[in-house]
Amino acid sequence: MKAIAEELQLCIDQYAGALKTMPPEAFDYRSSPAKWSRKEIIGHMIDSAQSNIRRFVMAQYEDSPHIVYDQDKWVVIMNYQHGDPKDLVDLWYLLNKQVCEILKNTPVAAAQWFCLTQEPHTLEWLAIDYIKHLRHHLNVVLDLEPVAYP
Repeated sequence: MKAIAEELQLCIDQYAGALKTMPPEAFDYRSSPAKWSRKEIIGHMIDSAQSNIRRFVMAQYEDSPHIVYDQDKWVVIMNYQHGDPKDLVDLWYLLNKQVCEILKNTPVAAAQWFCLTQEPHTLEWLAIDYIKHLRHHLNVVLDLEPVAYP
């Protein structure tokens, strides 16, 4: 899990600078009413970080905890569209630093323990998938080459 934590740290460091230099008005745009703005995508990544923190922690003391969330409802209720872009980026970064700390300190055996999302996954699988999920959304926010994510 330490190697995954290091990869996550590299990922968030790589993208944080670009996010912080984007003009604030670029965060508000929606390509259609049914799509999230950049603020809302970052908000979704904040929600994902919070949910994954719960998964990575609870699976170390509960047997296969079931942790899911309705991403669309969270984005609306959290009101990210009206948030300050700098604060959202800072919160996203800090939550991900915490994910890194948790992963670095996860016992080797715990990597194979399970957490239920829509289906059971090991903590190792969830951590690897989490980075793929981040890269997918970050490339959308920054208008980079798309990264496929299931």
